[in-house]
Amino acid sequence: MKDLTFTIEEKKVDGAYSQFEISPLEAGFGHTLGTSLRRVLLTALPGAAVTDVVFNGANHQFTTLPGVKEDLVEVVLNLKKVRFSVKSGESFESVKVVLEKIGPGEVRAGDLEVPAQIEVANKDLVIASLSDKKSRLKAQITVSFGVGYSPSEERPSDVLGVIVTDALFSPIKKVNIAVDDVRVGRETNYDKLILDVWTDGTIPAKMALSQSAKILASYFKQVYQPNNHPEEEGEKKTKEPAAMKESVAETKLPTRTVNALEKAGYKTIADLAKAGPKELAQVKNLGKKSVELVEKVLNKKGVGWS
Repeated sequence: MKDLTFTIEEKKVDGAYSQFEISPLEAGFGHTLGTSLRRVLLTALPGAAVTDVVFNGANHQFTTLPGVKEDLVEVVLNLKKVRFSVKSGESFESVKVVLEKIGPGEVRAGDLEVPAQIEVANKDLVIASLSDKKSRLKAQITVSFGVGYSPSEERPSDVLGVIVTDALFSPIKKVNIAVDDVRVGRETNYDKLILDVWTDGTIPAKMALSQSAKILASYFKQVYQPNNHPEEEGEKKTKEPAAMKESVAETKLPTRTVNALEKAGYKTIADLAKAGPKELAQVKNLGKKSVELVEKVLNKKGVGWS
């Protein structure tokens, strides 16, 4: 295989849009790389979105509030359009955002009171309109961090007044790919990948592309350098604690051996596992055969001496 000497250039930048050119690539790798990056960009990048909302004075979304021109269904739809950028280094499952506005006038995304971890990207988005000075819109909104798309049916709530919303966490709106021929010296059978990326403004397109490449690299690495199977590790973790807590008296060791161990302060399987054969050999009335029996019991329970 030839050395990878292709370059990545950000040819166009216009707000939340960027165009990248990746070349020269071996014949066929334009589509291979482009399709993979496009799929990861659209489905695997994390983001923040509204997951539920509670309005003061409303028990469900199929109603209206005094002085609010839109019905709550429309207000909820507008809230789902609010995009949140997560500050670098911050991590969270969900945070509470407060919306409180007195009319008259428009209620915009910039009126949301957000915690330190997040910022509103599209502050000019109109959420609702208030008709007069007596009009008031107050709501508590949950913003969650996640990946992909989360339908409201998967997050039902029995709490009266909680309106659960569909959530699109992906910060990527659209990705187009195109592959052209490019010349390298006298050879013309190389690919140039053109990648157009539109984001929602919460993340630069260049950063999104970089994150997607890292995700792909982590999966490919697992192919040629696999880690331990996560299910096997999980099973071991669930079995070990139960065995460790078992008392020495519950084992099938002879009564004489059990008495000698308990008298010496070894009450549980965990105590025996930590001790080791040399330490147990010093226990009074515990001979070599008894130590060998203890080792067999520990091995059967999956917590043998290393």
